Amino acid sequence: MKEYKMRRGEYLEERIPDLKASIEEYFGPVTGTEEFKGSDLYVIGEPSNPVFERIVVGAVEYSGKKDKLAVDFVERNPAELSPDELEAAGDAVSKKNEFLLEATGRDAKSRRESMKRAVEDDPDHDVDA
Repeated sequence: MKEYKMRRGEYLEERIPDLKASIEEYFGPVTGTEEFKGSDLYVIGEPSNPVFERIVVGAVEYSGKKDKLAVDFVERNPAELSPDELEAAGDAVSKKNEFLLEATGRDAKSRRESMKRAVEDDPDHDVDA
Protein backbone atom coordinates (compact mmCIF):
# COMPACT_ATOMS: atom_id res chain seq x y z
CA MET A 1 0.00 0.00 0.00
CA LYS A 2 1.42 3.38 -0.99
CA GLU A 3 0.38 6.65 0.58
CA TYR A 4 0.48 9.92 -1.30
CA LYS A 5 0.50 13.47 0.06
CA MET A 6 -1.33 16.34 -1.57
CA ARG A 7 0.44 19.47 -2.75
CA ARG A 8 1.16 22.05 -0.08
CA GLY A 9 -2.03 23.84 0.96
CA GLU A 10 -4.32 21.38 -0.84
CA TYR A 11 -6.61 18.74 0.59
CA LEU A 12 -7.91 15.51 -0.93
CA GLU A 13 -11.56 16.34 -0.20
CA GLU A 14 -11.13 19.66 -2.06
CA ARG A 15 -9.39 18.08 -5.06
CA ILE A 16 -11.91 15.21 -5.35
CA PRO A 17 -15.16 15.98 -3.48
CA ASP A 18 -16.74 12.61 -4.39
CA LEU A 19 -13.85 10.16 -4.13
CA LYS A 20 -15.98 7.04 -4.63
CA ALA A 21 -17.52 8.35 -7.87
CA SER A 22 -14.11 9.37 -9.18
CA ILE A 23 -12.63 5.95 -8.35
CA GLU A 24 -15.51 4.21 -10.15
CA GLU A 25 -15.07 6.47 -13.18
CA TYR A 26 -11.38 5.57 -13.48
CA PHE A 27 -11.32 1.91 -12.43
CA GLY A 28 -14.79 0.33 -12.25
CA PRO A 29 -17.45 -0.34 -9.61
CA VAL A 30 -16.56 -0.49 -5.93
CA THR A 31 -17.25 -4.00 -4.61
CA GLY A 32 -16.49 -3.47 -0.92
CA THR A 33 -14.33 -1.76 1.66
CA GLU A 34 -11.18 -2.68 3.54
CA GLU A 35 -9.75 -1.19 6.73
CA PHE A 36 -6.28 0.39 6.61
CA LYS A 37 -4.81 2.37 9.51
CA GLY A 38 -8.27 2.97 10.95
CA SER A 39 -9.81 4.23 7.68
CA ASP A 40 -12.16 2.40 5.32
CA LEU A 41 -10.78 2.22 1.78
CA TYR A 42 -12.71 1.29 -1.36
CA VAL A 43 -12.05 -2.07 -3.01
CA ILE A 44 -12.52 -2.61 -6.75
CA GLY A 45 -12.60 -6.40 -6.95
CA GLU A 46 -13.09 -6.56 -10.71
CA PRO A 47 -11.43 -3.50 -12.28
CA SER A 48 -12.55 -2.46 -15.76
CA ASN A 49 -8.98 -2.77 -17.08
CA PRO A 50 -7.88 -6.45 -17.32
CA VAL A 51 -4.30 -5.59 -16.31
CA PHE A 52 -5.50 -4.92 -12.76
CA GLU A 53 -6.48 -7.86 -10.59
CA ARG A 54 -7.71 -5.73 -7.68
CA ILE A 55 -7.47 -2.11 -6.55
CA VAL A 56 -7.75 -0.69 -3.03
CA VAL A 57 -7.93 3.10 -2.74
CA GLY A 58 -9.17 5.75 -0.35
CA ALA A 59 -8.40 8.52 2.09
CA VAL A 60 -6.41 7.72 5.22
CA GLU A 61 -7.22 10.14 8.01
CA TYR A 62 -4.56 11.22 10.46
CA SER A 63 -5.42 13.19 13.58
CA GLY A 64 -3.86 16.63 13.42
CA LYS A 65 -2.49 16.05 9.91
CA LYS A 66 -3.79 16.22 6.37
CA ASP A 67 -5.39 13.10 4.93
CA LYS A 68 -3.29 11.04 2.55
CA LEU A 69 -4.40 9.00 -0.43
CA ALA A 70 -3.68 5.29 0.05
CA VAL A 71 -3.56 3.11 -3.05
CA ASP A 72 -2.74 -0.52 -3.76
CA PHE A 73 -2.82 -1.51 -7.43
CA VAL A 74 -2.60 -5.31 -7.69
CA GLU A 75 -1.67 -6.17 -11.25
CA ARG A 76 -2.03 -9.53 -12.94
CA ASN A 77 1.04 -11.44 -14.07
CA PRO A 78 1.78 -10.34 -17.68
CA ALA A 79 2.37 -14.00 -18.64
CA GLU A 80 -1.31 -14.71 -17.82
CA LEU A 81 -2.66 -11.95 -20.07
CA SER A 82 -3.89 -12.53 -23.60
CA PRO A 83 -2.46 -10.34 -26.40
CA ASP A 84 -5.62 -8.19 -26.32
CA GLU A 85 -5.34 -7.76 -22.57
CA LEU A 86 -1.65 -6.82 -22.89
CA GLU A 87 -2.69 -3.96 -25.18
CA ALA A 88 -4.62 -2.54 -22.22
CA ALA A 89 -1.36 -2.12 -20.25
CA GLY A 90 -0.67 1.35 -21.64
CA ASP A 91 -4.18 2.45 -20.75
CA ALA A 92 -3.73 1.02 -17.23
CA VAL A 93 -0.60 3.11 -16.66
CA SER A 94 -2.35 6.21 -18.03
CA LYS A 95 -5.39 5.69 -15.79
CA LYS A 96 -3.18 5.27 -12.70
CA ASN A 97 -1.18 8.40 -13.46
CA GLU A 98 -4.24 10.50 -14.39
CA PHE A 99 -6.05 9.50 -11.20
CA LEU A 100 -3.03 10.17 -8.97
CA LEU A 101 -2.43 13.54 -10.64
CA GLU A 102 -6.08 14.54 -10.15
CA ALA A 103 -6.09 13.38 -6.53
CA THR A 104 -2.71 14.72 -5.40
CA GLY A 105 -1.94 17.54 -7.82
CA ARG A 106 1.48 15.93 -8.33
CA ASP A 107 2.79 14.37 -11.52
CA ALA A 108 4.69 11.07 -11.55
CA LYS A 109 8.09 12.75 -11.25
CA SER A 110 7.15 14.82 -8.18
CA ARG A 111 5.46 11.78 -6.55
CA ARG A 112 8.68 9.77 -7.01
CA GLU A 113 10.80 12.58 -5.57
CA SER A 114 8.46 12.91 -2.58
CA MET A 115 8.64 9.15 -1.91
CA LYS A 116 12.47 9.27 -2.10
CA ARG A 117 12.57 12.11 0.43
CA ALA A 118 10.20 10.23 2.75
CA VAL A 119 12.51 7.20 2.70
CA GLU A 120 15.63 9.35 3.20
CA ASP A 121 14.01 11.18 6.13
CA ASP A 122 12.85 7.97 7.83
CA PRO A 123 15.20 7.28 10.79
CA ASP A 124 14.02 3.66 10.94
CA HIS A 125 14.93 3.01 7.30
CA ASP A 126 18.16 1.00 7.06
CA VAL A 127 19.91 1.80 3.78
CA ASP A 128 22.09 -1.32 4.00
CA ALA A 129 19.17 -3.70 4.48
